[in-house]
Amino acid sequence: MKTSRTALWLKRIAYGLLVLSLLACNFVTQLVNPNLPIATPSAAMTAPVSNGATNSPALVPAYIPPECVSIPPATVSPQQIAPTQTIAPIAEISKDEQLKIFERMTDIIDNVYVYPDFSGKDWKGIKAQYRDKIEASLSAEQFYVEMNNMIVELGDEHSHYLSPPEAEASEAELRGENNYVGVGVYSQPSVERQTFTVISTFPNSPARHAGIQPHDKIIAVDGVPLKVDEFSASRVRGPQCSTVRLTVQMLNEAPRDVMLYRAPIKGSLIIEQRLIPTSDESKIGYIFIPSFYDETLPPQIKQALEDFGDLDGLILDLRLNNGGSSSVVNPIFEWFTNGHLGKFVSRDSSRPLDVKGVSIHNSQTVPLVIIVSEDTISYGEIFTAALKDQGRAKVVGETSLGNVEVLHGYDFNDNSQLWIASETFISATSNTDFEETGIVQDVQAYAPWDTIT
Repeated sequence: MKTSRTALWLKRIAYGLLVLSLLACNFVTQLVNPNLPIATPSAAMTAPVSNGATNSPALVPAYIPPECVSIPPATVSPQQIAPTQTIAPIAEISKDEQLKIFERMTDIIDNVYVYPDFSGKDWKGIKAQYRDKIEASLSAEQFYVEMNNMIVELGDEHSHYLSPPEAEASEAELRGENNYVGVGVYSQPSVERQTFTVISTFPNSPARHAGIQPHDKIIAVDGVPLKVDEFSASRVRGPQCSTVRLTVQMLNEAPRDVMLYRAPIKGSLIIEQRLIPTSDESKIGYIFIPSFYDETLPPQIKQALEDFGDLDGLILDLRLNNGGSSSVVNPIFEWFTNGHLGKFVSRDSSRPLDVKGVSIHNSQTVPLVIIVSEDTISYGEIFTAALKDQGRAKVVGETSLGNVEVLHGYDFNDNSQLWIASETFISATSNTDFEETGIVQDVQAYAPWDTIT
């Protein structure tokens, strides 16, 4: 049994292995074939873009990583990158082993899935269908794909199954061990506007050196407009010390081109912290928490609270927080509240969410505002709901979509993992069905992330 998680994978499943590190090729996306061809320096470095970006006759990388100093800047032409990428080889497993995994997986779901009626789905028929696929013979890679497809058919947009490489990558990400070759941008896709918005850049990364900022939009790669799909994002991938030209746009400014080397990137997600200017000299802190899926985040938040000192108010921005792990959320709860917050309810039992509060300066009593949006899900919603219902925080933004199921993890002998929705959250001070209502804001106010400077 693993630590509980919530719906971080809602978006990961939707966008495959590319969303969390669109411009980075993280540990997960390194499973994608890295053997991309390298073009020699050519007009691809200076070709005009069709989106109005300002482009100098000879675009020069803003930063040359030390390991790339002696290597001429070469580009990977978009035409040379195959639209389909293949996952790195997976160890084959026999049909008998596949059936053993299948039987254990379906037994677990039969016994612990949070919806005993399977939300009206024909689970018995679904099981028979996928057993037949295994009996008809599947490669290991096909098996892992089909088993996740089977879990997706449950329809909760939450539960999932990870192949052994995906499980290994997920564990590394939880530990904050990002280790990949890329440009160092953590981004968010917008399907409606077909853009990717910068959430943060990694310290000492090519993107940070090039002046790419949170809230910037990435609108083109090597002159070709980006679309929110897997192939579009894959154009940023490439070998170490190759270059890529991004077209970047800051709010109310003309698009600009930047040439970046792809380089090794290591590190964890970074919070944003600052004091907000006020007209009455009150001291208002702001912390942007991008995720609850990185165990390096609680120490960063603790340090921010220590740096702020006593505050007159604190804003916690969870607009893009798409959930994570209880091992990340629980320590953060402790700095803002105390006591019984609610319970996690499974089919036949429940467990309490109890917090033993620890104050950092006046963190236990400081007036709190939590900002949420439709992108705030799972533990982002649970965190907000518990503090709102307790009267500890006011909520500003959009009503969230409602996804407070909690996943429990199960390991298999081949090192694959099943994460299945086993519980839902009920607040201690209300009987609200958050799956039905979402987290309803106290004050409605919303602005897209890329419209803020």
